[in-house]
Amino acid sequence: MQCSLCSSKAVYYQRYSSRHLCKKHFLRDFYRRVKRAVAKYKMIESGDKIALAMSGGKDSVTLAHALMELYGKRRDLEFVAITIDEGIEGYRPPTVEIAKKVCRDLGIEHVVVSFREEIGLNLDKMVELGKRNACTYCGVFRKYLLNKTAKELGATKLATGHNLDDETQTILLNFLNADVERLARLVPQRVQKGLVYRIKPLREIYEKEVVIYAIVNNLPVSLEECPYSRFPARAIVRDFIYEFEKKYPGRKFSIMRSFEELLPCLHKMYPQIELGECKICGEPTAREICKACELKKELGII
Repeated sequence: MQCSLCSSKAVYYQRYSSRHLCKKHFLRDFYRRVKRAVAKYKMIESGDKIALAMSGGKDSVTLAHALMELYGKRRDLEFVAITIDEGIEGYRPPTVEIAKKVCRDLGIEHVVVSFREEIGLNLDKMVELGKRNACTYCGVFRKYLLNKTAKELGATKLATGHNLDDETQTILLNFLNADVERLARLVPQRVQKGLVYRIKPLREIYEKEVVIYAIVNNLPVSLEECPYSRFPARAIVRDFIYEFEKKYPGRKFSIMRSFEELLPCLHKMYPQIELGECKICGEPTAREICKACELKKELGII
């Protein structure tokens, strides 16, 4: 098929706009939506040092490449990448190598932080010893180490590779779980002491488009799924949104826009609380002891 905007060969059919796009016009549209999301939420500002959460998967690799293409030449910005090595045998080592290669190619400073060195146990051992599921340990300790490391590196923003599919699934899942307060926290209202402000530049980009971007730019990415990944409720929501989008293209944008319309009300209902410091590690928390230290206690690490 020919591109709908020129005579070149199309590489992608954008269903919601009914357009076939060649590589040039696909990238132009991709970058336009990334810049629009960045501008809408003031994600990137002069003087920022942006830490990229770099797993080596398609989302983080695409995020790093796109941001460097759009903002890498600006002298008023600085970029650094953080890879968290949870210690998942057979899964994490190859992605760490991909992350290293991508950062070398892009000229980004790269820091690898491991669960074993920083927490005391790798994830495989936590699952063996603990009573909670792997995703609980992984989610808590990853966030803890990303924030801690970003602060140590002097970062002002922490960028993650969440795409439109991720965001719409989370929005609908929180709504179905009646977790309105968590829904309100999806977009931070302001910078909080001790927390590096999180940004999601790919929030307007379909997951499929993330993959296409990686392919047309010949980027080394891992498409392997984590062996601990078990989200039955999210999988049902994901499949529902997929079928809805297939029948009515553009519905993922509709979910996002509806959420954005509700944000002012959600923020008024659930204003951000002031955070204190964990009395054990000093990291920000709403309680006396942060969740990471609570899990460390359970595991007998502290």
